Amino acid sequence: MTKASPGRIAVLKGGMSAEREVSLNSGKACAAALRDKGYDVSEIDVSRDMAALVKALTPKPDVVFNALHGRWGEDGCIQGLLELLHIPYTHSGVLASALAMDKQMAKTVVATAGVTSPEGIVIKAQELGDDDPLPRPYVVKPVREGSSVGVRIVREGDNQPPISVHGWEPETELLVEPFIAGRELTVSVMGDRALAVTEIRPLGAGFYDYDAKYSEDAQVAAVHVLPAEVPSEIYDGAMAASLAAHKALGCRGVSRSDFRYDDTGAAPGRLYYLETNTQPGMTSTSLVPEQARYLGMSFPDLCAWMVENAACDS
Repeated sequence: MTKASPGRIAVLKGGMSAEREVSLNSGKACAAALRDKGYDVSEIDVSRDMAALVKALTPKPDVVFNALHGRWGEDGCIQGLLELLHIPYTHSGVLASALAMDKQMAKTVVATAGVTSPEGIVIKAQELGDDDPLPRPYVVKPVREGSSVGVRIVREGDNQPPISVHGWEPETELLVEPFIAGRELTVSVMGDRALAVTEIRPLGAGFYDYDAKYSEDAQVAAVHVLPAEVPSEIYDGAMAASLAAHKALGCRGVSRSDFRYDDTGAAPGRLYYLETNTQPGMTSTSLVPEQARYLGMSFPDLCAWMVENAACDS
């Protein structure tokens, strides 16, 4: 499909992860935006029935817009199927998707590009016993989930978090990192360009968790400060680090990297990379569309750019 020729687009949404509801919203919004741009769009609610998905993708669309989030949709699984079917798709390929979904592996790869992360350890959920794995405060998160799903901050005076609260199986791998005081920053990358730096200021509980990102009350759960009001060296550093992470992981299309900015010590403070999202949210409250809009690109134009830059590695 050429850039001057709108074609048949299949939008994959829903899926089987903890982020299913958000994916349904992302898919619906992206499908509407692509229709506004003149594309012939179908929407596919993805389930565990891969035969049904293959049937829904027959005859082949020109491009698949992958609006899935989380496991199976963001970790290389769906990407592998689309490679076998030889259908171009948006966002990153199999390897980059798998690497970025594994938070510890992503940190290891991104470190080769000179990007600093908190020093963490990986343990099994069953190891969260009587002894703290790190000095408090620390952060516990599943190694292979997205959008702050299951993240818990353990502070001084807290009880040890019970595994049952999070639904973790004993063998679930968890990443434990020192809690970095300060502020949360995020940067979107579009192709070979970092877009902008947003500071996310959570309200209430003070933590930008999954519900704060995606609930119906998301706009009152956190304030997005765009552009982030941080020193120029931190702003430029976050832009450079997000692009370096995007390239080191082998991402394509759109990604979004999250950081902690520790401004509690001597100026200008320190920036720490947390993770890269290869399938960032595309809802009305999402950060990538917000940053694109800040630079003058409408949501339909952003979705169309993603379609026109879709690819298939095989």
